[in-house]
Amino acid sequence: MPAKSPIGTPVVQRRLANLGARLRAHRKALGLSAAITADAAGLSRVTLHRIEQGEPSVTIGAYFNVLESLGLGSAIDLPDEKDQVKISAEAALDSIFIDDYPQLTQLAWQIRSHEKPRAVSGKEALEIYERNWRHVDESAMSQKERKLLDALIQIYGNGVFLV
Repeated sequence: MPAKSPIGTPVVQRRLANLGARLRAHRKALGLSAAITADAAGLSRVTLHRIEQGEPSVTIGAYFNVLESLGLGSAIDLPDEKDQVKISAEAALDSIFIDDYPQLTQLAWQIRSHEKPRAVSGKEALEIYERNWRHVDESAMSQKERKLLDALIQIYGNGVFLV
């Protein structure tokens, strides 16, 4: 019987479910069966299924084994220090001013404030982008907003943008 979930936050659960779905989609795109993939990763089909469902009680090692077996070993590797993007000073602040970024403004329409300017934490800003990415017009994204998003991904997403 699987262990109880060690993670209770909805954001982390959603990210794991997203990762599992993406791994399953990649496996199917390669035309690999669950049995072959599980065997290549040194896991049971049940564990592979649990990974593809995004269950947090599965060990990180098992997730990495599946990544390796699908040829995605470097998909989650963090960048070396020399390769890291320089973090903008604004992203390191506690407050990101929503109205300074057009795409974020559209995504965060529901956040109302009697006081201007409207602001969210950097972590909240990244979660808004991830949750609503399908509504972002990347071609309309300014260089300033792109730099902010890159910095948020580095700081709060540990280099991983889960969309």
